[in-house]
Amino acid sequence: MYQWFEIKLKYEKQQPDGSVKKVVEPYLVDAQSFTEAERRIILEMKSYISGEFEVDDIKRVRIGEMFETTDESADRWFKSKLSFVTLDEKSGKEKRVSFFAYVQAADLPDSIDRLREGMKGTIADYVIESVAETKIVDVFHYVEISKK
Repeated sequence: MYQWFEIKLKYEKQQPDGSVKKVVEPYLVDAQSFTEAERRIILEMKSYISGEFEVDDIKRVRIGEMFETTDESADRWFKSKLSFVTLDEKSGKEKRVSFFAYVQAADLPDSIDRLREGMKGTIADYVIESVAETKIVDVFHYVEISKK
């Protein structure tokens, strides 16, 4: 079973004005363990980052669904919290179960539209509790890494 990890990389990045600034950027990696996630981000990023970089932080994140697009204007990631609403048959009380979805979109209204489109066909009733832009730079899905 694969899990999502948010990994923050620290490195020196050249700014548009030509100066170099130390930055920390978050990425999402789909992996089986912390160790594998760290290994995968290093393999993925070493061709993109010139110079040294380090894993500054790594944490497991709960993601129920990823709504991605190939639309080039959708260059940001939004974290959405949804609640599925069910009725407890014994007590008659309403019960809510939280669910997190990440949506790739151009802006907040676009992310809500893409979220609703992605949730079409869902049989259970749900409520969108919150939608917030993240600082996620890129997402790396699971791929088999050959053992060398």
